[in-house]
Amino acid sequence: MLTALRSLFFMLAFYVGSLVFVLTAMALGSVTPMMVQRIATGWSRYHRSCARWLLGQTVRVEGDLPLGAYLYIIKHELMFETIDVLCLLDRPAIGAKRELFDIPLWGRIARLYGLIPIERAAGASALRVLRAAAKDRIAQGRPLCLFPEGTRVPHGEAPPLRSGFAGLYSLLGLPVVPIAIDSGRVSPRGKFLKRPGVITYKVGQIVPVGLDRKEAERQVHAAINALNPPSALDQ
Repeated sequence: MLTALRSLFFMLAFYVGSLVFVLTAMALGSVTPMMVQRIATGWSRYHRSCARWLLGQTVRVEGDLPLGAYLYIIKHELMFETIDVLCLLDRPAIGAKRELFDIPLWGRIARLYGLIPIERAAGASALRVLRAAAKDRIAQGRPLCLFPEGTRVPHGEAPPLRSGFAGLYSLLGLPVVPIAIDSGRVSPRGKFLKRPGVITYKVGQIVPVGLDRKEAERQVHAAINALNPPSALDQ
């Protein structure tokens, strides 16, 4: 019963609070994109505070997280990490599904913030557009972040990476920082109940530039699934 009440209070507090952040960004976003980025960072901190104080979920980072011109590749189990990454990194430019930009209000804020739209069936032309957007964000001094599985994955599963990762890795020439997360362990996908516990980010070894596609994918795939049961890598 306590877990259910906590989950309900979290949903109410987070979504009502999110509406306030969105409306504020809409009101001030025309002034400067930097203002939207600051509001988005505040929204992420608000989300983390709601998770901590209402759900009893805390965040731990294992390993040294390098900051700079890197391509950050993160495991995707819940919506949690797509929001919390703004606490983890400084104004990250995140690759997001193109369909999300069509959501009323949110889509406009996403563009002002500088999210990078990704076409799921990305051909050569779409990849060139993605590369141009990524290079623009790098020039702004912002880190790049990608969730390479394309959608949320239940904890314990390790599907292959989408082709967009290999394309960006080859085109951008940036070292990769792979990051595992186990958010789905405390809040299973598709379940209303969100349990208390520790959500861990595990930073893997940096994947250098210049590797062939298969080797780069192998290293990244293993690193982002490091918090899964060992049998997950056999999938």
